[in-house]
Amino acid sequence: MPNSNLEISAARRPGQFNTTHWSLVLLAGQQPSSQSTAALEQLCKSYWQPIFSFARRRGWSEEDAKDVTQQFFFNLLERKDFSGLDPLKGKFRTFLLTAFTHFLANEFDRAHAQKRGGGKLLVALHEISEEFCDPGLSLPETNAAKLFDVNWARAVVRRALEALKKESVAAGKSAQFGVLKSFLVAEAVEGGYAPAAQQLGVAPASVAVLVHRLRQRYRELVRAEVAQTVTNPTELDEEMRHLFEVLNQ
Repeated sequence: MPNSNLEISAARRPGQFNTTHWSLVLLAGQQPSSQSTAALEQLCKSYWQPIFSFARRRGWSEEDAKDVTQQFFFNLLERKDFSGLDPLKGKFRTFLLTAFTHFLANEFDRAHAQKRGGGKLLVALHEISEEFCDPGLSLPETNAAKLFDVNWARAVVRRALEALKKESVAAGKSAQFGVLKSFLVAEAVEGGYAPAAQQLGVAPASVAVLVHRLRQRYRELVRAEVAQTVTNPTELDEEMRHLFEVLNQ
């Protein structure tokens, strides 16, 4: 589990807060567009696993949890009904969990008549790994809402790590990334940089500098991931604090 090395300062960054995926979705209530639809689709794909795990914790079988999760997200994409959403009250994480809880309670019987989005899959079910399907049963004392937050936080840092790896590969530093990634979320023990230094052909002090830079970029990418689910810097700061509270539990 990531530790404080990943923690990102809650201080706001200067400059304008850019338009995010979630703010585009909220604007769709007044100005529907292809951009807002694409933004919602990306958010849905990113948050499939936390919703799936929530359904599993609420007692759905693995197969039925897949079905209801697919149908829930397809309903969101097909309805495009966001006119009642208040941009001042909505982080995507909060909206998603509230909407899915309502869906499970009131809408599944009707929606289930056409399973898994009528054959259209938001996530290719045969490609879902065993790890992806783990509903978090290793956390038996965790209720469904807390489990949702755990999987949300894990999904955020996983996507940030994937983005960091892609950047490293694009920069011709895939081997360096492979050697250093273990230091992203854990402090090196005394002398711990020596093996990495030998592998990379540099001094241990240089490894420390490389790790510092990699951690810094990782933090930025985590923050960028969270930023896509809020509408302003204050919400971003709140979500970042919540993310690290969840990861450090």
